[in-house]
Amino acid sequence: LIGFMGSGKSSVGRLLARKLAWPRFDTDEMVVAELGLSIPAIFAQLGEARFRDEETAALANLEIGPAAVIVTGGGVVLRPENVRRLRTLGTVVWLTAELTVLQERLARRKDRPLLQTPDPAATIERLLGERKRLYAAASDFANATSTLDHEKSAQAIPKALPEH
Repeated sequence: LIGFMGSGKSSVGRLLARKLAWPRFDTDEMVVAELGLSIPAIFAQLGEARFRDEETAALANLEIGPAAVIVTGGGVVLRPENVRRLRTLGTVVWLTAELTVLQERLARRKDRPLLQTPDPAATIERLLGERKRLYAAASDFANATSTLDHEKSAQAIPKALPEH
C-alpha cells in the first residue's frame, strides 16, 4: 500500500491483512523498531534523510512469503529504488484521498514531522502536488478512500488483485 499520509494505509493495511489472513509488514514500524525511536524523534534527532535511508533498507531487506500486505510511509515513492523494490514484491495499491479530506484528517494529528510548519494545510497541498505523479506511476491501481471507511477500503482491494 502506498499513498499520502492520512490516506488510511496503516488502518486499511491492518484490516486487509486480517481479511486475507496474510502477514503485514509496515515500513514505518520497521524503522521505529530498528532505531528505537518514534518517527517524530527520528526526524528531530537524525533527520529526514536518515529516516529515508532506513525506510529503503527495511524494504530492501524485507523477506516475505508468497503473500503479504506491505504498508509504506507516504514518502516511500520519493526514491526510485523503493518503487522498483515494491514492484518486485507484488501489486502496488495507491490509497488516494481528496486534498480537503487529507487536510481534515491530518489536522486531527499533531505528530507528523513534515507538517510541523506555520501552515500545515499548505504543506499538505504542496507535498501532495509533488508526490501525486509518483504515486500514480508506482501503482498498479488506485483505491479512493475519501468516501469509504477503512473497512470498505479493505474490502475493495482484494477484488482488484490479480490472484483474487
